[in-house]
Amino acid sequence: MTFGFAPSTDPTRLASVSPPADASSPLGRLLEPAEWAAAGIPLLRDPRDVVRGLYERHRPTRETAVVAVLDQEERVRASASFARRSTPVDGWVFRNALLAQLRRVIPHDLRRRTPVHTAVLLYCRDGGEGWTEEDGAWMWGLRDACTLHGLRCGAYITLTACGWQVLGEGRGGRQPNAGRASAVNSVVNGGHGPHSANGAETAYTANGHGGVEFLRRAASL
Repeated sequence: MTFGFAPSTDPTRLASVSPPADASSPLGRLLEPAEWAAAGIPLLRDPRDVVRGLYERHRPTRETAVVAVLDQEERVRASASFARRSTPVDGWVFRNALLAQLRRVIPHDLRRRTPVHTAVLLYCRDGGEGWTEEDGAWMWGLRDACTLHGLRCGAYITLTACGWQVLGEGRGGRQPNAGRASAVNSVVNGGHGPHSANGAETAYTANGHGGVEFLRRAASL
């Protein structure tokens, strides 16, 4: 499975996926823990509830990312899960993958001066709880995708065999964990989710105001 986009004549879409000047240095497109801490990422009031909710919705396997959009009350307004391609760490590729999912499940808020929605990312992976370069690339990708979609960048959460951990905050728990994860659970079209432009199976869910419309848009792509 690969990350990709269908051809588009929309100049805003083309501009948003143009590679940066340092495209030859993928390892430069990541955030160190200190940089992430300095970015002013808002703290989740109840990270355990958010993690459990996303886990129950998507049942992620290893190397599965779940991106969710929260409202000001930390209710999930839309979310999507997708499998990470086995390629070298590249924050720009991760950014494009996250942006593609966000565009499918929720309209952008670029017209607002201040974001009203926050995007958080849960990533299920092997290894320990500590920060890795792959985590740094996901952080870079999440922050950039949020900027391009008019969202506030929220927490980055890892799910490993040891449990879950909100990186940069020191908060976590033993359950759920990657050992309990099962196949990605699609909640659209009777259990058969829509497919992305590159054919990779993706699971979507949305609730709250406008959720049904978000799902219709996702299923039509």
